Amino acid sequence: MTISRRTFVKAGMAAGTAFAIPSIVRAQTSPADARTVRMAKEDLRIYDPVASTANITQEHGLAIYDTLFALDSKFTPQPQMIEKWEVSDDKKTYTFELRDGLGWHDGSPVTAADCVASIRRWGQVDAGGQLLLGRAKDISKKDDKTFTIGLKEPLGLLIDILGSASGQFLFVMREQDANRPATEQVTANIGSGPFKFNEALTRPGNIVTYDRNEKYVPRKEVPSAYAGGKIAKVDRVIWNNIADQQTAFSALQAGEVDFYSMIPADLYPAVEVDPDLELQALNKSGNVAFVRMNCLQKPFNNMKARQAIVYLIDQEAMLRAMYGDPKYIRTATSMFGNDTPASNDENTAWFKKGGNPEKAKQLFKEAGYAGEKVVILQPTDWASVSNGCQVLASALRNIGVNAELAPSDWGGLATRRSSKGPVESGGWSIFISDWPDFAMGDPISNVLLAANGDKAWYGWPKNDEYEALRATWANVPTSEERKALARKMQKIWWDFAGYALIGQIIGPIAHRKTLTGLLDTPGGYLPLWNMEKASA
Repeated sequence: MTISRRTFVKAGMAAGTAFAIPSIVRAQTSPADARTVRMAKEDLRIYDPVASTANITQEHGLAIYDTLFALDSKFTPQPQMIEKWEVSDDKKTYTFELRDGLGWHDGSPVTAADCVASIRRWGQVDAGGQLLLGRAKDISKKDDKTFTIGLKEPLGLLIDILGSASGQFLFVMREQDANRPATEQVTANIGSGPFKFNEALTRPGNIVTYDRNEKYVPRKEVPSAYAGGKIAKVDRVIWNNIADQQTAFSALQAGEVDFYSMIPADLYPAVEVDPDLELQALNKSGNVAFVRMNCLQKPFNNMKARQAIVYLIDQEAMLRAMYGDPKYIRTATSMFGNDTPASNDENTAWFKKGGNPEKAKQLFKEAGYAGEKVVILQPTDWASVSNGCQVLASALRNIGVNAELAPSDWGGLATRRSSKGPVESGGWSIFISDWPDFAMGDPISNVLLAANGDKAWYGWPKNDEYEALRATWANVPTSEERKALARKMQKIWWDFAGYALIGQIIGPIAHRKTLTGLLDTPGGYLPLWNMEKASA
């Protein structure tokens, strides 16, 4: 981010500088098209929300699928596809009944068998789901509208796990799709949600199109975050993959798109002075930015090399480079985020204003670092993270680490980070991302906080002592005992360095003022329901 670029933006826009708007956007823009919303979004490469935690993939899931339970704005799970449920006296059997009016986009009815298969598939990859499957004695269909979850022992957090937005949403798929192994991506894109995937008007790598599901029966409650009535108030939503940030912003100013989700921080001032545009923070609790290291490959298969990254990071410098305006950023030292009940200061002596490059250099030496290439995945269409990658690469080079940037769009990064192989075979060493701050207090459902090796999230950290403590989280009866447990977990976490912290950000999105009804949501995943578009 540079002053010259910001000056260029302001001056260029004022002078009406012409930028190349993608032809597909121009071709589909019509002055009378008030019931179509166009969004500048990152490339949707992975459509299966079980196969990827990427925001864009989870948002695709929110559009076309529905969930059994969903979080409201107070982080409380509410029934969504469920009409009613009951728990046995011994707290080991839960019985769920589906509400009326649920149907798949292909015209067939949603059944309990679909729910059972979906829980089993999702549970293989989601951290909370893994706990559920480990505690489950039986998950089975009772009749077409009723299914049960039988447990080996009580699990008081069961409903919280089913409705969690901390990891991967439990989207209900057709039984025939959910019966696929979790390692095999679902390709049908047929859900029961408020929008239907329009395959005919989707061009992979360019545009993704959704149409209102006219047969969807919403709940009667008012919408609140991911819960309540999911009423589609527009007929069509089009996601345009515009990789160049300046081009995307120009399209927003020109009315070619209505919404821009990954707007660079140095363009915020241009939004603020434009009478037709608005910045809006949809995720009031913000996100925590972090560096994830590949624990399977050199040099980060050595704990000391991972610790080196924790010490190396100058949080304030990286946050300024990534997000600019100080009003959007805060440093962070707790693995549980800044503002959750589990946040604490245990084992945080590593934090130092300006970072500690000398300590980092020493730790790399102790790790036996021998000049191995460190490949940093750099998403060029996510400006803040792209800038952070450049700062991190420079800091590593300054202490003698052979750091190399691997630029691609976010879709390419999301695909490559699943590789467990060495960098010479298309693997990776580091990537930067962020996670909702509220979810950092949920080590059961937030897969980022798992350290169970091959079952963990990308990076695959493993620490059995930590995992033994994490497994007891669901059984701890009081908040004070849970806080004490969080301190024990954090002490171990910063020793084996499951990730390194960059800090907390509350970053807004940009949209035209004609687009209203955008819901505030924990984590900032964008629901397509409730949006309205006024004529310009």
